[in-house]
This record gives sequence, structure tokens and C-alpha cells, in this order.
Amino acid sequence: MAKEKYQIEYPLKTSDRVLFNRLSTAGGLNEWFADNVKVQGKIFTFEWSGVEQQAEMINKKEFRYTRFHWLDDEDDKTYFEFKINMDELTGDLALIITDFAEPEEIEDAKELWDTQVAELKHILGS
Repeated sequence: MAKEKYQIEYPLKTSDRVLFNRLSTAGGLNEWFADNVKVQGKIFTFEWSGVEQQAEMINKKEFRYTRFHWLDDEDDKTYFEFKINMDELTGDLALIITDFAEPEEIEDAKELWDTQVAELKHILGS
């Protein structure tokens, strides 16, 4: 079965510069996304409870977004993306996460993102 794309939006109280660092660097991602993060070139190795998974950073735009593709995912069209959305009028900032999952796994995947972004909010004091 093909994976489905989904998006989740999280309002955050921080600057785009501070947030982008947490989304694009090993040190920043290590604070909230995984137990340990190592980078070699464009390959990020994420570790959770001793299990490693690798993703390639396939695209990024300074202070706007980062996009990764899991190396063990057979579907080349899937990715996960962290996008920073700044409302021009209010100045409000939101993190928009785009990811892919099997249809029956989307709700569980969203709950996992909720947990991880709660940790990000805690670190940012948001």
C-alpha cells in the first residue's frame, strides 16, 4: 500500500533563526528529535534507544525549511520536512511538518510528532 502525505502545524513562540538551528543541525535536532544525532555530509544518523536510522538532507532553504529522506525507505518520493511559516501581518510563527505514513498509521505518526514537538516547545520555552 502506498504511503499518504500528511501535514501538522504547530504554533511556536520563537524566532525563525532559533527554530531553523533546531531543525537543520545535529546539535539542534539532538535536543528534541532524537537521543543522538550525527552528521556526515548530507547524511544524518538519528539514534533512538540504541536503534539508528539514517536520512539524507535532500533540500534546505535558510530560515525556511529542511527536507529529509529516510535512506531505508524504498519510495523515493517520500520525505519528512520541517517548514517555518511566518505570518506577514501578525509575525506569528508556525512549524509545519510534512511526512508520509501508511493510511492506518497516520494517527500514531501524528501522536509521535506531537510528543517530539512538545519537547521542542519545552526547549524553546514556547
